[in-house]
Amino acid sequence: MVTLPFKAHVQPDGTLNLRITTGLSESDVDGVVVIQPMAVAPQSQQAWPEGFFEQTYGAFANEPLERQSQGEFETREPLR
Repeated sequence: MVTLPFKAHVQPDGTLNLRITTGLSESDVDGVVVIQPMAVAPQSQQAWPEGFFEQTYGAFANEPLERQSQGEFETREPLR
């Protein structure tokens, strides 16, 4: 069995056109298609949240960044 995840766009008339290359030669197969609407539009998933830069710009303006102590390194056996 092969699972082929994909994203597609439904046409204005409600049809979804699929053309799937399976790598199989001419044979009979059973197939299942599950249609599930996307919860969020793809464009909004890639955008920064509203007001992100206004809320974060200059957040450390009054606080200098300092690197804390990293502790001691672990002694290891050499590779052979």
